[in-house]
Amino acid sequence: MTPDALLDIHESKTFPPNRHTPFANTVVVRNNPSIFRIAREIEEGQKDHALVVDEVESSTDAMKPIKFLHIPSQQLQKLHRAQLIRFVKQQTGKGKIERIAILMVVGNGKGLVGLGEGKGSDYQTALGKAFPQAVRNMDYIERFEDRTLWTAMESKFGATRIILRPRPVGFGLAVNPIIHEVFKVAGIKDASAKVWGSRNPYQVMKAVVRMLLPGHMPALMGNGLGGEGRTMEKGREMRSAMEIERDRGRRIVPLHT
Repeated sequence: MTPDALLDIHESKTFPPNRHTPFANTVVVRNNPSIFRIAREIEEGQKDHALVVDEVESSTDAMKPIKFLHIPSQQLQKLHRAQLIRFVKQQTGKGKIERIAILMVVGNGKGLVGLGEGKGSDYQTALGKAFPQAVRNMDYIERFEDRTLWTAMESKFGATRIILRPRPVGFGLAVNPIIHEVFKVAGIKDASAKVWGSRNPYQVMKAVVRMLLPGHMPALMGNGLGGEGRTMEKGREMRSAMEIERDRGRRIVPLHT
């Protein structure tokens, strides 16, 4: 991107912490060298091929997703992680292409949780996609006394049905092993859970994170996965914005300007 002298007053802008995130966000406009200019210089012989390769690799490293995260690298290393690894194959005309898929949950152990997924030809490539996505998706969850859930919750994700229940002080985590890892990352210390149906680790991890994060089932929008709404809401008139905000647990922000 090239900054416009008239429209872009600053090449970078810093957004201070607010009630949604305790971190400061900085947006920087960068003017990276064009790949067409590099190819043209190679063709005309203006640059040595080895020097151009080094320049391209350095610019590629600078454009990695982890370089544009809103959290400093010192705090990224302190985040708790829980990940699942599996091997996937894509059938093509030339045969099966095998790749590695990683599903990762990251958090600070104090109510901040995010889910990310990445695929690649090797472990480092898949990890480089899953971790930045999980960090960008982090959001705060509400915890009762900073240790357990507020109330019992039940949800169905595909063929997986999960019930989460709060427990008193000192009860611990009597839950599925996958849910145990997610709760440790989220900072939930006392809870119990029951899993019915499919116990696929991928399904369980996605379902639990979806249940913990606020606003995963919008009001009058079915079950959040395209299913039908509840029978008790049939024929009901349009609700006010305040009532919808109360049900979702989030404030509605108008996007029309």
